[in-house]
Amino acid sequence: MIRRLLDTLYLAGGAVAALAILAICLLVAAQVGLNILARVGGPAWSYTIPSYADFAGFFLAAASFMALAHTLRSGVHIRVNLLISRLNPRATWGLELLTLALATALSAYATRYAISLTHESWDYGDMSSGIVAVPLWIPQLFMDAGLVLLTLAFLDTLVESLRARRPVIADAGEA
Repeated sequence: MIRRLLDTLYLAGGAVAALAILAICLLVAAQVGLNILARVGGPAWSYTIPSYADFAGFFLAAASFMALAHTLRSGVHIRVNLLISRLNPRATWGLELLTLALATALSAYATRYAISLTHESWDYGDMSSGIVAVPLWIPQLFMDAGLVLLTLAFLDTLVESLRARRPVIADAGEA
């Protein structure tokens, strides 16, 4: 039951990331369409989407952070297999445990400070500097959620590897 819940959370993070990428595509395509309209119709038909570059940046940050846990659990994070491929299975497992423990700690540290930053943005009423002023805590929430999911995924993978007594992350190219 918990396995299904965690996998659903990771998949939901990946889905949010995919939607954010789709939003970037739609936003940029709409602005390109408006640019073409201005070229064809002249200055009277010149329109722009206010702060579209800012929104694209917010969506990119959301996509990047929300995809982290899903890509980790899917085995598509970049790995340096040059060393791993030369180790025996026990040494590979030991290196994976060390790496997962360190990654869990670093991710938890980053999560704590990202949430603190979001809290400060909320407290001080920080706004983006574009034409459309957006409270910064809104896009920062996606960073926080993605980092929480990543920390959870690292911890989950560490526990799973300890229980299995073997490496559990397979490179997507190996599967």
